[in-house]
Amino acid sequence: MKLAIVGATGLVGREIFKVLEEHRIIPDRLFPVASSKSIGKSITFNGSEYAVIDHQCAIAGHPEIAIFSAGGTVSKEWAPQYAAAGITVIDNSSAWRMDKEIPLIVPEINANILNNTHKIIANPNCSTIQMVLALAPLHWKYHIRRIVVATYQSVTGTGAKALHQLENERMGIIGEMAYPYRIDLNLFPHGGTFLENGYTSEEMKLLHETRKILNDETIRVTATIVRVPVIGGHSEAVNVEFENEFDLGEIRQLLETMPGIIVQDDIQNNIYPMPLEARGKDDVFVGRIRRDESQPKTVNLFIVADNLRKGAATNAVQIASYLLSKKLV
Repeated sequence: MKLAIVGATGLVGREIFKVLEEHRIIPDRLFPVASSKSIGKSITFNGSEYAVIDHQCAIAGHPEIAIFSAGGTVSKEWAPQYAAAGITVIDNSSAWRMDKEIPLIVPEINANILNNTHKIIANPNCSTIQMVLALAPLHWKYHIRRIVVATYQSVTGTGAKALHQLENERMGIIGEMAYPYRIDLNLFPHGGTFLENGYTSEEMKLLHETRKILNDETIRVTATIVRVPVIGGHSEAVNVEFENEFDLGEIRQLLETMPGIIVQDDIQNNIYPMPLEARGKDDVFVGRIRRDESQPKTVNLFIVADNLRKGAATNAVQIASYLLSKKLV
């Protein structure tokens, strides 16, 4: 396999290289691609050095797959050009997620819809991925009517600039600001851009992407995004109302048997998901599983995952692995 990584020097790009190495997915040829300011820099992968190249050089190398993690503007401009050259693009940005012709994929849920005509494949938002992975088996069994979710999102979801802001604040250094406010010892209910309905673009992604991935436009979702001074990953407090009654033990069993899910729900021993423990791991962790005693057919869950891993890099690599295993590239 020949593989291109677009956005190779960014937070997610660097995480993709880690995931590839850990999963022992070693391409025959690797094309690290980044912006003009990074051209000529070196990337170390699997013990070898690779020079960062531009898009034209990568396309000329005819990789089978290109994983994009360089933002929506780059994806909109370049993904169609890679696709036109016969290269299958797996895109981490929001550029193509809601395009009706582009599949939005969490492999454990809906990879089966992919075929060799799909030359651009969208990776969902990191918050959506971890939530739907936990909720999919419950939806298949009980049918979800409504989701109320509050997220507690790591600064790494914003990128390296935000991570540097947090690190600077903790060292007492005045530096470049990624956020309009201090993040250390603080949190704020703002992720994405504010829309006319008062919600943010990140909050609305949880609605639209959940419906698309689970293939059900009847699911209602209301979300509040909160940015917190955490590095390890995103956390979500999720309240789920079902159409059908459920057994709490069966919910735990469904979660325990869902690929990619680890249940951490032993309150007697203070065991529950935390971003500190999720950091660097591919799994989605679910705990604090309990009935909502204020209304019937409703359960509360706490869902945590490393947003750079399953929320981005791991999910993209899993899509690539699926395409290769099914000979779709």
